[in-house]
Amino acid sequence: MKWASSLSENETLENAVAECVASIQKQLEGAPPDFVGLFVSRGSANRFEEAGALVSDRLPCRTLLGCSAGGVIGDGREVEQRPAVSLVAAVLPGVEIKPFSIQEDDLPDMDASPHTWEDLVGIREPAKPQFVILADPFSVRVDNFLMGLDYAFPHATKVGGLASGAREPGENALYLNELCLRSGLAGIAITGNIELDAVVAQGCKPIGTPLRITDCEQNVLIEIDHKSPLEALQDIAETLSARDQELLRQSLFVGLATDPQKERYERGDFLVRNIVGVDRKKGFLAVGALVRKGQVVQFHLRDAKVSAEDLRLMLGRCSSQKNRTKGALLFSCLGRGQYLYGVPNHDSRLFRNNIGPVPMGGFFCNGEIGPVGGTTYLHGYTSCFGLFRPKNEA
Repeated sequence: MKWASSLSENETLENAVAECVASIQKQLEGAPPDFVGLFVSRGSANRFEEAGALVSDRLPCRTLLGCSAGGVIGDGREVEQRPAVSLVAAVLPGVEIKPFSIQEDDLPDMDASPHTWEDLVGIREPAKPQFVILADPFSVRVDNFLMGLDYAFPHATKVGGLASGAREPGENALYLNELCLRSGLAGIAITGNIELDAVVAQGCKPIGTPLRITDCEQNVLIEIDHKSPLEALQDIAETLSARDQELLRQSLFVGLATDPQKERYERGDFLVRNIVGVDRKKGFLAVGALVRKGQVVQFHLRDAKVSAEDLRLMLGRCSSQKNRTKGALLFSCLGRGQYLYGVPNHDSRLFRNNIGPVPMGGFFCNGEIGPVGGTTYLHGYTSCFGLFRPKNEA
């Protein structure tokens, strides 16, 4: 297994593709890739339809997957709001790749059988596939697709992101071999001598202690440990530093425990969701997810320093795979990057410092796909990494 990554900021699409392809071919020593990932910034929006063919003509491969992007990632760099093309490619002996594309009308009912979802993506669960998924945020219910995929493939790792850079439906592009799709989703199921490990850095830290919901309605927290949520927050605020008290006023989130039976919770055990409404008179909070009585929650904070700390922690947990990881994909939120950190290449640099000089490509997303607590979710403000390694070394 061999991976390569390249990025070009040439403003001419043909030249950018040619530069990327030349770099990939050099890194792969002329070996034809089995997989190519293509990410094209919106600076080439008027030529999205041509980008896939330009790559395929110069770098024939078994499967090409990619999309348009508000910013692209590759060769250790992150280019935002400027013309750029990123390619990541891999030679994958002993690996099968099954491409699929799906439109909104193709999605089964949520009570459909696992076999229906298997038919949708063209592969059976006993094959033990792993998935990479790219989607258009305007035209398909990604959450429903992920729930169905988890139902049919509960043990599969799934990573990906939502295409970005478009302002209106139909402006994004998804690439799948010779296709340039303007809606729906595209992906690959990979099987054989390959493992996919996911690293999901939600960029938050917990404050206070885990609390249990004692009353709620749909997405509204009414009572936590028999107090109103705002009362519980006030108790927590009194224990915080001045800096964290300021963050509480500006960047507060709610974490929902993915395993209510754990005796001790750590960072990464919570699905972080936005607070979408506050009733100050009653002390209620509305969050961006359905909640239920008995569920464990914990308040979280986020800023640049916290996000960097969280990413270091999550990547540090993968240190045991450091020498086995051969390639990676990064799906990072548009709200990260220079906007959050004030410097370029932040997450790519941390990845290299923790995992090593592993070829990695990807893009800045309108939403990131990755697992938390064994369930796949659509995230925001998150960096989701897919780390690829062989099951069996040659």
